[in-house]
Amino acid sequence: MTKNLTKETFLEKVFNFEQNKEWKFEGELPCLIDFYADWCGPCKMVAPIMDELSEEYKGKVNFYKINTENEQELAGAFGISSIPSLLFVPKEGQPQMSVGALPKDSMKKVIEDELLEAKVEAEAN
Repeated sequence: MTKNLTKETFLEKVFNFEQNKEWKFEGELPCLIDFYADWCGPCKMVAPIMDELSEEYKGKVNFYKINTENEQELAGAFGISSIPSLLFVPKEGQPQMSVGALPKDSMKKVIEDELLEAKVEAEAN
């Protein structure tokens, strides 16, 4: 299931931007973060896809969502100006932002190519 993040849980599980200037991922598994709002139509289309993917990739990728209305500081920290915005966060390397509602197959491709491939390469080295 997709978990909601607050600023406090984001600092623990993803990135503590209050302590670090450079990107330093805090999580155990790569993750996908959906920046959304309750009133956003495209966001409502993304939510069930995120829940399905969270089941498919259970134990491999964590799925989070951040309500931009409630967590304006987090939205501001990532320069979120349109929603939905999806942040793909690999275990190693820089996160990648995708703006707009992505279809499930597109999300799966980025998860496979950017989140899981990176993990396989890191384990091989």
